[in-house]
Amino acid sequence: MARSRTVRQAEAMTTFSAWWVEQGQDRTTTTRLRDDMTEAELPEGEVLLDVDYSGINYKDALAMTGAPGILRHWPIVPGIDLVGRVRSSTDPAWTVGSRVVLTGAGLGESRSGGLAERARVPSSPLVAVPDGMGSLDAAGFGTAGVTAVAAVLAIERHGARPSDGPVLVTGAGGGLGGIAVAALAARGWTVVASSGRAATDADYLLSLGAAEVVGREPLAEHGKPLQRERWAAVVDGVGGRTLVNAIAQTRAGGIVTSCGMAGSTELPGTVLPFILRGVHLAGIDSVSLALDVRRRVWDRLSRDVAPEAASAVRRVVPLSGAEDAARLLLDGGVRGRTVIAVGGADR
Repeated sequence: MARSRTVRQAEAMTTFSAWWVEQGQDRTTTTRLRDDMTEAELPEGEVLLDVDYSGINYKDALAMTGAPGILRHWPIVPGIDLVGRVRSSTDPAWTVGSRVVLTGAGLGESRSGGLAERARVPSSPLVAVPDGMGSLDAAGFGTAGVTAVAAVLAIERHGARPSDGPVLVTGAGGGLGGIAVAALAARGWTVVASSGRAATDADYLLSLGAAEVVGREPLAEHGKPLQRERWAAVVDGVGGRTLVNAIAQTRAGGIVTSCGMAGSTELPGTVLPFILRGVHLAGIDSVSLALDVRRRVWDRLSRDVAPEAASAVRRVVPLSGAEDAARLLLDGGVRGRTVIAVGGADR
């Protein structure tokens, strides 16, 4: 529903802080923290939110540092996920004060996202923060948690069971990987966690439920197209040679879920694991999940990942530190998930 001229005038008088990414005529990208953002600059949507938390995901880090191919609208507030409280809503499904979470749905890519004190969003993809889950815990899961559990659900739909053998999680030191380790372990899987910082991440990953922690080096090397069968299932957030080797080591009839590209967007392998072992490769698109799937994912996160694990996976950074956090993530200096405290204390 279009807002009245009077409402728009009032919106133009209310300012708040927001990260802002814009592109000049020479296609040079500029990222800055504004303190003069207004509600009138927000996109259309049924629900206006006071944002409590957002996060720095890999896409956010790329967008904030000027990498091409992520943003589809200029200028824009980055942040592909958020947790907040309803400030106003034209959809009766959402009342003022309701705590909600939103991931994907074009947030921070084609419409302004969560790295601002306020956001206006469509009502249809919103999910209520589960009862008993704090807003900070919800933000600690964010896109990483949704993607991780979507991968677990794909493994279950395939029919794989913990009794079939161990599951490999690559990029386990990241937010997606750490949450995947915890979610799989909670379902009884024997989890082998692969990390580029295995020596320093071992205690952390074991505390999340991993049975074994291995370095990433063997998976990053050039390997044979068919290798010793090891994994009943795989959750991969790395891509490239790591994904190819994981596929080559997956047992006959097993499933590999591709969830990320922290290492590479390429897939330099062969079709042999698919046609000789019947290995299934499932892509996980957490951006455009149907609402019923979103709700199921958040229900599973609330039931399967203990608060202690949720706390261990995250670190909290103020809004002013978002750009530095993005650069640190791209430099490989972050373990787990980075939560951005935008507008309030933990609720």
